[in-house]
Amino acid sequence: MKSFTLPQTSLTASNIILGLMRISDLDDGQIRELVGTARDAGINFFDHADIYGGNHLCERRFGDAVTFTPAEREEVIIQSKVGIRDGFWDFSKEHILSSVDESLAALRLDHLDVLLLHRPDALMEPDEVAAAFDVLHESGKVRNFGVSNQTPPQIELLKRSVRQPLAINQMQLSITHAPLIAAGVAANMAVLDQSIDRDNGVLDYARLNDITLQAWSPFQKKFFDGVFIGDRENYGPLNDALDEIAAAHGATPSGIAVAWITRHPANMQVVLGTTKPERVIESAAGSDIQLSRQEWYRLFTAAGHTLP
Repeated sequence: MKSFTLPQTSLTASNIILGLMRISDLDDGQIRELVGTARDAGINFFDHADIYGGNHLCERRFGDAVTFTPAEREEVIIQSKVGIRDGFWDFSKEHILSSVDESLAALRLDHLDVLLLHRPDALMEPDEVAAAFDVLHESGKVRNFGVSNQTPPQIELLKRSVRQPLAINQMQLSITHAPLIAAGVAANMAVLDQSIDRDNGVLDYARLNDITLQAWSPFQKKFFDGVFIGDRENYGPLNDALDEIAAAHGATPSGIAVAWITRHPANMQVVLGTTKPERVIESAAGSDIQLSRQEWYRLFTAAGHTLP
């Protein structure tokens, strides 16, 4: 398992993350097995959000099931997110502070290693966010901060007020849902929809500003419409390529789909959302696979992206 020091932080993190958004229906033993399998695979980074399961439910299930010794707590990175409420988004100081307190109580922890602002709040007041971050940082409740699903101008707006580094941006990315990569490849090609920049150059901005991108839904076709692995009706050429490249590397298609993301020089992390330990093992193996340029571009074009 590859790991690295996250820029703008002192955290040494695996480049694979276990996301816990689907654990609400697992029993304690199943959650411990899932987390233990991830740790045995070399994953030390665990991703939560207050909204997962509804009203901190997944955080509570994790806190009920998993207990860390002080030494183990130093080895793992716990991340959560705030801002999505029932029918509206909320980056107010009051909500950020209360939600973090509720997350810590649910997780049975005294601090979060990372807190991300979830989907952008159109009514955000940067000074209010900054005030909340100051309280959380000075109290020791949150050690590092970032965002999720935000564009470079939105981050720049926050940075005018927020004093702490914004070290992470969590974005949707898979071989088939890759506008943040594909648009740059087709730059200035007016006849291609692929050339449209839909995120204000978030990939290059992240690299220029030492922001680590975390890729969520790494197996999704587009937006919560199922996985592309095994979907030969819609992604036959891609699955053929995944199978052949997986065989060449002694891996599975899931591992190759992860390796496609980690091969990118932006040094991204991949967030796995599975609740199946065997899928964690298969996918995490992609961390150690170095795809060739030919393999990477074969997957890119097999997924339907164009090389002009």
